[in-house]
Amino acid sequence: MGMKAKLALGAVVGVVVIGTVSANAGNDGKDGGSGIGHKGSSASAEHTSGGKKDSGGATAAEKKAAFGGDGEYQVGTDVKPGTYRTTGNTDGLCYWERAKDASGELDSMLANDNVSGTSYVTIKPTDKLFKSHDCEDWEAVAPKAKGTPGSSMDGDGGMYKVGTDIAPGTYKSAGNTDDGCYWERVKDADHGLDSIVANNNAKGTAVVTISPSDAYFKTNDCGDWKKV
Repeated sequence: MGMKAKLALGAVVGVVVIGTVSANAGNDGKDGGSGIGHKGSSASAEHTSGGKKDSGGATAAEKKAAFGGDGEYQVGTDVKPGTYRTTGNTDGLCYWERAKDASGELDSMLANDNVSGTSYVTIKPTDKLFKSHDCEDWEAVAPKAKGTPGSSMDGDGGMYKVGTDIAPGTYKSAGNTDDGCYWERVKDADHGLDSIVANNNAKGTAVVTISPSDAYFKTNDCGDWKKV
């Protein structure tokens, strides 16, 4: 399945999710050992206790899957454009892909990721196909969804929505024994290279300031993050 973290070489250029995962695929487009692109986005907090709305804008009783976690869906026919999330992926085998056609060729891929925990992804009207394998069901995320943002994160939690799952601010992660800890600040859920605001691989203690203008924060294989 490859390594458990993306590589950050410099601020942005080292994260090559697009094309890399499937280029070395062994099973249904999953990472076949490239060492890049595995476990990039996943897990966010759910705000459902006490009837509070979660980041999808629905209470626990109201939540309903938009489409299943296994399948290939035609955009506009099987699935509507919009932002979706999948939660509870515990084994890192969840794989999704946005594609511009159904040819299955490498250059048809627009974005992809392997997921542990939760991932958010925006399917655009111009996308033609969305693939999802070994993922939990996907649910729609309301454009103006609100939640109760937390001040700590699971270091292998994956993808958190800023202002909904977590509050902006400066966070510290300690106890990272190797440089497998990877974090990423992003401006949208498109998962393109131009979505990345900043990223890094950390060893030891990591400190990052999440801006109110950031849309999401990704973290994988890190020690837990706490606001300082």
